[in-house]
Amino acid sequence: MNLTAATLEEPGSTGRHSATESLPPSTPVLPHGIRILQNPAYNKGTAFTEAEREALGLHGLLPPQVFTPAEQVMRVMANYRRKASDIERYIHLISLLDRNETLFYRVVTEHIEEMLPIIYTPTVGQACQEYSTLFRRPRGFYISARDRGRIDAMLANWPWPDVRVIVVTDGERILGLGDLGAQGMGIPVGKLALYTVCAGVHPHFCLPVLLDVGTNNEALLRDPLYTGLRQPRLRGGAYRELVDEFVTAVQRRFPGALLQFEDFANANAFALLEACRDRVCTFNDDIQGTAAVALAGIHAALRLTGGNLTDQTLLLCGAGEAGLGIARLAVAALQDAGLEPDTARARCWLFDSKGLVVQARQDLSHAKRAFAHERPLCSGLTSAVETVRPTVLIGAAGVPRLFSQSVITEMARLNARPVVFALSNPTSKSECTAEEAYGWSEGRAVFASGSPFPAVTLGSRTWVPGQANNAYVFPGVGLGVIASQAARVTDAMFHAAARALAAEVGEIDIEQGRVFPALRRIREVSLAIAVAVAEEAYRAGLARVPCPADWRQHIAALMYEPTYPSYV
Repeated sequence: MNLTAATLEEPGSTGRHSATESLPPSTPVLPHGIRILQNPAYNKGTAFTEAEREALGLHGLLPPQVFTPAEQVMRVMANYRRKASDIERYIHLISLLDRNETLFYRVVTEHIEEMLPIIYTPTVGQACQEYSTLFRRPRGFYISARDRGRIDAMLANWPWPDVRVIVVTDGERILGLGDLGAQGMGIPVGKLALYTVCAGVHPHFCLPVLLDVGTNNEALLRDPLYTGLRQPRLRGGAYRELVDEFVTAVQRRFPGALLQFEDFANANAFALLEACRDRVCTFNDDIQGTAAVALAGIHAALRLTGGNLTDQTLLLCGAGEAGLGIARLAVAALQDAGLEPDTARARCWLFDSKGLVVQARQDLSHAKRAFAHERPLCSGLTSAVETVRPTVLIGAAGVPRLFSQSVITEMARLNARPVVFALSNPTSKSECTAEEAYGWSEGRAVFASGSPFPAVTLGSRTWVPGQANNAYVFPGVGLGVIASQAARVTDAMFHAAARALAAEVGEIDIEQGRVFPALRRIREVSLAIAVAVAEEAYRAGLARVPCPADWRQHIAALMYEPTYPSYV
């Protein structure tokens, strides 16, 4: 397998290179003339050399000056920085992706800290809200409720046949913004861009999918520009049958591909994960990826707070996919650290929209009841903090300003260094800001957030908040799964990913109060995670490739670099 090898047939071709074959230096089926300039997969724009212009019939179709890729990046950035808003910057970058794929990935890779908040959270949330209005060119693959019975045949229309990773959503729970229907396509497109930027998975191995099963968003149903089906969401058997047909078609059309579920509503997310995880190479990033990021942050925070993992008590605000996912992985980690299952579970508490999850409540789902402990009913978060006395407070509820001053003050009263993670996205949904967490705790909080916040200065000390972004985990997990050709994705792989991510937090990061590494190191972080995941896949007997002498060297050699090939 060669993750840097892209099939260079025309879109729609069924040809492909074998998994171990390197990209040939030239190809007889390369588009010619204006067609290559209109094809983002092959277009080099003003970087086509004189020899390439002669061979490909490009003289007269380009200005005469040949520019280096570095000069092209300078031009892109000059225009990018002239944009007046983040959504305009998003449009600018997506338009570049539509014109010149390699240049897009080079720009984003070289400016990842500046670009990540644009191509993903928080700006992608606004992009999804406005997706129908912003529509320029189709991107990704749409499967609708009208396509029952023909999904397998439809997948043959995808132009790149060697698919290794698929991100799919039904658009019902986009970030913290709710049901955005077909406009949720921005999420799988953005996630898969991060697979390429952060972990070097070739873009032609990536397939973004939107399952359009309707929407219950009345504003979208009334919008004359809405691009999705104008009907209520499928539920029950009809919904399950459509998803099952899709999963079956994926297994037949792209055997061995990793299938990542993204931004499904809680009930469907858990049901799909449980139904598929033992028969398909799959995971749910909202459940498992978020959990791994949070656990990595806790591991790193212990270097600031002191103590051991087994000393911690967690209060998780939000008992949906993220909250329950974090609770489950934390219990597994506490057991690995030596606690008995019941003791480990007793260290993890949930707080939902109706208050603290306790045994006296009669409204609990089966998933929540596993974390219902013996305590009196408690509806307020400050009271819950007083009752539970947590060392770690994690927000995953999508409720802005849930962490009030009284909540943070109480956490600071109970702990010399309270750990406060406000994970909800986008920024408008964050449980508190970095400035509030540091200010209300007199600078003692160990803070991280889902969306980025600027550094905070209190007196003579400046704190740099870490961003607990899933981009730290899922690309590396995916790369490790692809490189090892793992048959399944397990919770142990996510625990391995969490440990690997925490190990990448340097002393300088810790001194600044940051519990995640700098984003500029994301590719080396993803490589470390991929190695840990691949080694766990091999240890568990799930890898379908021989164990190499050096996993790191093996995987590093597979990672895609956004450089132009030579066409002559």
